[in-house]
Amino acid sequence: MRTASILLTLLFPLTIHAQEAPTTREMNLITWQEFAEWVPERIETVLLPVGTLEPHGVIPNGADNLAPEAMARALAARLDALIAPTLNYGVTGSMRAFPGAFQITADAYRPFVADILAGLSENGFKNVIILNGHGGPQTAILREVADAASGRHRIRTLVINWWSLASDDTFAVFGENGGHAGNNETAYVQAIVPEHIHPERYDPNMATAYPANNAWAAVPFPSSIGLYEASQGYPTFDPEQARTYFDRVNTRVATLIEEVIRKWDLAGLYRD
Repeated sequence: MRTASILLTLLFPLTIHAQEAPTTREMNLITWQEFAEWVPERIETVLLPVGTLEPHGVIPNGADNLAPEAMARALAARLDALIAPTLNYGVTGSMRAFPGAFQITADAYRPFVADILAGLSENGFKNVIILNGHGGPQTAILREVADAASGRHRIRTLVINWWSLASDDTFAVFGENGGHAGNNETAYVQAIVPEHIHPERYDPNMATAYPANNAWAAVPFPSSIGLYEASQGYPTFDPEQARTYFDRVNTRVATLIEEVIRKWDLAGLYRD
């Protein structure tokens, strides 16, 4: 791919030195000619949003996709990155019985993600940042596949589970812990698509605290809102909190990515 980019540079006069940024950050929208002008000579980083479809209280079933996708769009320019198409289907787990949920088996998901990472490498990206919006077994699979891809393709991979990374921001904004479709996730998605948030459908009985110390296990999980701690994390639907939380989370994620890339570069890792 690098050879092809050099050949295109010789055949077609480029104007990228007069441009500060590509016309779009999204791989879905960029042309192949412009892609070749920017990757890998000027852009080495790609953001890959991944999620799934599953119930989320009274916010969209696709919250796990909407959050990392919006995050990528908010951060791409700051990180000088392109955005890969969102992987919308994932390993849903114990909530797959709810209407509208969608389950990909781990055996199917693992090689599919591996091929996506291989393709991003073949296209010249050096830093592959996976913005994960979904928990459960999917988190372990993504780490496993990213680790293998890094060694196999000599790329630098970073998997971010944003809700865990932003735990301090959840406490700072709400004064308590969060949850699946709780105050934190509801707020982040509310900042993206406020017209698709439905507090009129909300009932606190829709929430159940996750069992401490593996005390019990129920499949399907009995509620579409899962609280990290009992009596904490209920959605607030406050627009001001939503915007504040959205901005804080994005800053937290961007800062981590910048720090990791800076240290990769400082150590000279996989620079050949």
